[in-house]
Amino acid sequence: MPAFPTLDGRTVFLTGAASGIGAAAARTLVAAGANVALVDLRAPEALAAELGPRTLALAGDVTSSDDMNAAVARTLDAFGAIDVCFANAGIAAAQPTTILASPVDEFERILEVDLLGVWRTVRACLPHVVDAGGHVLVTASIYAFFNGVANAPYAMSKAAVEAFGRALRAELAGTGATAGVLYPGWIATPIIEASHRAGTPANELVELANPGPLGRTITPERLAQDIVRGITARRARIVSPRRWVPLMVARGPFGMVMDAVIDRTGRIQNLIRQVEDEARALLTRPDRSQ
Repeated sequence: MPAFPTLDGRTVFLTGAASGIGAAAARTLVAAGANVALVDLRAPEALAAELGPRTLALAGDVTSSDDMNAAVARTLDAFGAIDVCFANAGIAAAQPTTILASPVDEFERILEVDLLGVWRTVRACLPHVVDAGGHVLVTASIYAFFNGVANAPYAMSKAAVEAFGRALRAELAGTGATAGVLYPGWIATPIIEASHRAGTPANELVELANPGPLGRTITPERLAQDIVRGITARRARIVSPRRWVPLMVARGPFGMVMDAVIDRTGRIQNLIRQVEDEARALLTRPDRSQ
């Protein structure tokens, strides 16, 4: 399928639009001439006011099929079509923790939002994207191929989202519509704050697992430029920053080596226990719900 000649006048349905990657992508898409339906738990009215009349602020919970169907219907009423579905909404644990110490409700909520939320978003948009000969982009992560230690529900969901996006692209082949998978590395957004807090076991664990340039963050705005280029070109994969591409290509041996290193490194194992203990202590705090 040829690339979009331009995104000017195209309509993008974007979830998780209120902040982080979503807000940066919205700004870059509007700058490229797109109409953008800004979907989040609370309608991002301030962002829509900033970006102007080519945007529509919509409240919608990606865990609700009814909400997604209603948001799609309002987008069609406003703009007449959906050319791009960008299923981007996602959450992570409030505190890095192990599977053993994970609160059941939080673990399952992450899967509900990050995996089934993608399914519900794409399912609501897909007939209209196919009619438009458009493109679907789903947000996975480097965690699709990176060991998910102390972040298991997030890694589980992102690996599954990758599988979903690859299957969707194959199923759309020949229809005129396409799909792709976004693999962000470490992006400087609130979602990584808990794991990057200096002086914590979680941060030391991240630094050990991501030596040198792998551990460097990039801004959401930098990622957004890659996203818009990838959508325009209808790429099957958008890996940003590009320093992760070699490890993605070598994911088989890389994963085996990484797992073996964790198995044999006492320092890493001690840090995992510390992360687990901190998470358990947090669960017992009287102010946990605040």
